[in-house]
Order: sequence, then structure tokens, then C-alpha cells
Amino acid sequence: MERLPELNSDQTAGPTHSFDVLNYTLNLDLFHCYASPFPKDYQAMEIIQFRVDSTLNIIKLNARNQSLTIDSVRMDGSSFTHSNNILTIQMKRTYNPAEIASVKVYYHHKNVSDNAFYASGGMVFTDCEPEGARRWFPCWDKPSDKATLDLTVKVPKTVKFGSNGILTDSTINGDTCTYHWSSIHNIATYLMVMTSKVNYQLDIRYWHKLSNPSDSIPLRFYFNYGENPSYIESILPSMTTYFSENFCEHPFQKNGFATVSSGLFPWGGMENQTLTTLCTNCWEESLVAHEYAHQWFGDMITCATWADIWLNEGFATWTEAFWQENTGGNGAYNSDMNSYANVYFQQNPGWAISDPSWAIITPSTDVLFNYAITYCKGACVLYMLRSTIGDSLFFATMKAYCADTTLKFKSSRISDFNAKVNLITGENYDWFFNEWIYKPNHPQYENYYNFEDMGGGQWKANFYTTQVQANPTFFKMPFDVKISFEDSSDTTLTVLNYFNFQAYAWYFNKRPIAVLFDPNNKIILKQANLYLGTEDPFIPGEKVHLFQNVPNPSSKSTTIVYELTEPVKIKLFIVDLLGKPVITVSDQYKPAGKFSENIDCSSLTPGIYYYRLIAGDVIKTRKMIITR
Repeated sequence: MERLPELNSDQTAGPTHSFDVLNYTLNLDLFHCYASPFPKDYQAMEIIQFRVDSTLNIIKLNARNQSLTIDSVRMDGSSFTHSNNILTIQMKRTYNPAEIASVKVYYHHKNVSDNAFYASGGMVFTDCEPEGARRWFPCWDKPSDKATLDLTVKVPKTVKFGSNGILTDSTINGDTCTYHWSSIHNIATYLMVMTSKVNYQLDIRYWHKLSNPSDSIPLRFYFNYGENPSYIESILPSMTTYFSENFCEHPFQKNGFATVSSGLFPWGGMENQTLTTLCTNCWEESLVAHEYAHQWFGDMITCATWADIWLNEGFATWTEAFWQENTGGNGAYNSDMNSYANVYFQQNPGWAISDPSWAIITPSTDVLFNYAITYCKGACVLYMLRSTIGDSLFFATMKAYCADTTLKFKSSRISDFNAKVNLITGENYDWFFNEWIYKPNHPQYENYYNFEDMGGGQWKANFYTTQVQANPTFFKMPFDVKISFEDSSDTTLTVLNYFNFQAYAWYFNKRPIAVLFDPNNKIILKQANLYLGTEDPFIPGEKVHLFQNVPNPSSKSTTIVYELTEPVKIKLFIVDLLGKPVITVSDQYKPAGKFSENIDCSSLTPGIYYYRLIAGDVIKTRKMIITR
């Protein structure tokens, strides 16, 4: 999905679940919803087939009181109540685990606007993420309980009507057309959909399966008069092939897109299973790639809880860029990914991609569907995983994940994908998920390097890496260091940064002249500074430590802290960019210990300065910034 829908007032943990819905059979009469004044009320009958998971004699379903009136429930004389958005069915007997039963519910939708069922101007459609399905039919409205859908509707014969699965029948009787849509694959309730309109335009294209080119699936395009989906119609077969080659073969009986009224649906798109909703005239390649990717990531494999939304939106957003890599090469891929990173840097609200509490209480949609975190950071994390484990293992993981029969057409937790990464790579990448998925923010590097002439044509390159962010204080990550030499050659070294203040040393038989940190931007979510020689890092074990001044930047005053492990004569002073001393802070003998010096900076012109500590034969230097 690419949108920020209205917060549902009934987004709560809901009743305890003790059964597994197998199938929803819905029979709706929508005939009068297409004519002025376009009422939103309709009569409906529903049969819910379910398997008992634990001994029970009560079924509880989500059914929003403001939207639905339950007229009757039929199940061997069972009784029911409907209050606080819960339909409670008291059964006549106790059911045992593994028993399969069904209940029939007669209900009607009220003539109300509820941001789930829409009827206006000859168009009727539904839109339900995260928990809006309960507004148009009673259901267990959580993403983990997927079920098949059998939908029959009565509409005027001038209406074209689309839904999940395949169209098994459509019959005309007088002025009425009865459509029958059926899906053999499980669907999460928020992905169940109706999309229809008087005089809808409809084009059908076909995609031939990779496994059996003589077999094909229909790709249906519903659109408003005056729209032109021809370009998307032309590329969707090749997009289907590309995703099938890299993930798994297209999993469903059909697929398609339908544009709806922008006055009712002001968002980009919604990935309803096998029939994506788009806004009016939104036949845009990147949007289509995003929503179509959801057919694999979100529909075929659905997030088990809303704490696992990264498996939907992070993957689909990354796939937008991945499709650009197919059509425009690596440069196009990196350009898209950099744009996601920039949005994250500009809008980062400071929370993690996944919060375990979201599995219990559904968060507000401005949190759940925050574009900077769920979409942009989510995509960048997948980009960094690819960079970390390499293309071969990354795409082997994606294929294994999509092929896993315990997940395919079912639901998944982030931990399931984490386990798949570990299995395919043969390594434990829990640390990667812990820091990038379950913790906020990103690393901020302050890196230093210098070169030493060892004599005899030998040179040493020293590199020190420091992370200075507050939360979390450290990200374990591999990174590349590119070293250029006097003879115009270069070499790239890859290291794993295990801990903060880590030091590296490399020896060469030619003179190094420059260093680049992460030259290919593999750690796309980072901020980094790289300094040559004039600034010395904090290195545990050394006898003199010079810490970063606080605050930095400073305006009127700042504090410098240093630590000595033995008594020594020290001199602490501030120099300008030309190396000219401008303030002498301290010039005296000091015992071992940690010291703090408060400095009046009001006389300094705004700009960049260095403060330098000379302690015996040790010299330490750090940068400071003065502002007004």
C-alpha cells in the first residue's frame, strides 16, 4: 500500500482467537448502490466455515456496530450478541479441537460512510487496510487468519465487477447481473476486495507461465473512461516474468489493477490480492511495481501481525528500485535507493521499523504506515542486507523464502525471514535484524586515518572508526575502505566492525595517498566524516584520551574533557584552520585522572577550529565548530 489511511477507532487487540477460519462465503445484493443518491446500505448473507483450534462454545468475530446490523445467526439454535464491535455467538454445544463447523450470518450494511465500503457516482468498492474488513462483513479481522473467499453479488447489468480470485460465473437476468468470484488461495481479510462501476472499461492481457508456456493467466485492467493504461498493460507481462524469475513463479490464478475515484480514494494504491486498487489516472510504473510486488510480499506471504509490516512495505518499496535496476541498470537502482535514504534522513521520527507491541495493539496508521520508517528505511535495510551477504545468497534467500510451504499462501513473522537468511548463508545474522529492524536510527561515523613511512619502501595505513550516535550507541556492520596510491592504483579492503573505537592497520610496498570510507555506499543509512591525521581517535588502552567537546557546535561556551592514565605536563589550546593558537586553555602539570575544562568561546569568530592536547610525547587533536 502507498497511503496513510484514517485511523480506525476499533483498532484493538480484539477477542481471544480459538479457531481458524477456512472460508468466507458472501452473498450481497448491491443493486441499488449504483444509482442516485448512491446509498451505502445492502443486504447480505455470510457463511463462515472454521476449524476449531481449542475447545470452545463461543465464537467472537469483529463486526463494527456503526457499519453493520446483525439480523440473525443460524447455527443449530445458537444465540448471539453484537456490541462493542464484537459479534459473539453462543453455540449450543462444545466443539473439540480439529472439528470443522460453519455458521450462517444474515446482516445488512447501514447507509453510512465508514472509510471501508464506498458507493458514489456509479462506483462501489472496498478498501480495508489495516482493519476495515469488519466494516463490510463480520470476520476475524487479523492478517494471520487467512481464508478462501467465495463471493456472489447482484448488480445492475451495466456494471463491471471485479474481486479476488477468478470469475467463475456471471449471469444476466433482466436488468440484473450476478457475478460469482472465487479464490482457491487463502486471503487476509484486509486484502479481500470488491471493485466495480457502471460502464467500467476493461482490458484483458495474458501472461504465459514460465513453468508451462502453453498455460497463461489473465491480467485484468479496469479503468475509468478517458484513462489510458496501455503502457502498464504492455509492461506487466515482463514485470511478472522478472518477479517470477527472482522470487518465485507468479502464485495466483489471475491478477489485475482497477482505478477508482480520486474523490473517494486519494491515495496511491492498495494491493488487494489479485486486484490492486489504484487512484484515478495512476498508471505509473513505480506505483504499479510497488503494488504488484505485494502479490508476492504481503499477499502470497502476509505479515503475521502488524509488527511484521516490514515484510510487506519494506520489500515492496525495495522492489520498486529493483525493477528500475532491470530497466535502467545499477545507476537507476542506486538513484531510487538514495532517494529513499534521503526521505528517511529528512523525516526520521526516531522509532524502530518493528515494535513487538504492535502485534497486540494495532498502532495508529501514521505510525504503522510512516513513509520514512516503514517504507523508506524498510527498503534501505533490504538494500543493506543484499550488500552485506552478496547477490548470490540474497536472491537464494528470497527464492527460498517464497518457496517455503510453511509460509507460502500463509503468513510470516520477521523472525521467519531472519531464520531463512541464517539458513541460506550458513551464518547467524540475528545481529543485523536486531540493530536495523528492532532499534531506531542509524550509525554516525567519525573516522580517522593516517599514513606512516616505515622505511625501505614500506608504508602503513592506519584507520580508526568511531560511532557517536546516542541510540543505539553502536551498529555492527561490515564496511569497505578504498585506498589510493601514488602510482594511480587503488585497492578496496572489507572489514567487519565488531566494536566501537576499532583500529585497523594495513601495510603496503607503495605509498598510499588517499582513503575513502564505504566508497560504494553499501551502508546507505549512515552519516560519516573522515579525517586525515590532524584528528586523533579515542583508542582504549592509550595513556591519553581526548574527548569530543560538548556542545559541538558551540556558541558562547563549551567543555573539553580529557583523561590521563599517569601524571604528566600538559598543554591544551585551541588553533584556527591555519594552525595559529587562538586560546590557551591550560599549561601545567597534571596528576592521573579525568579533567574538564570550561572555555569561553564568545571571542571566537564563527567557523571551524581544532583543540589540541599535548601530554608529554603524546599529541591529540579534535575538531570543534563555533556558531552564533
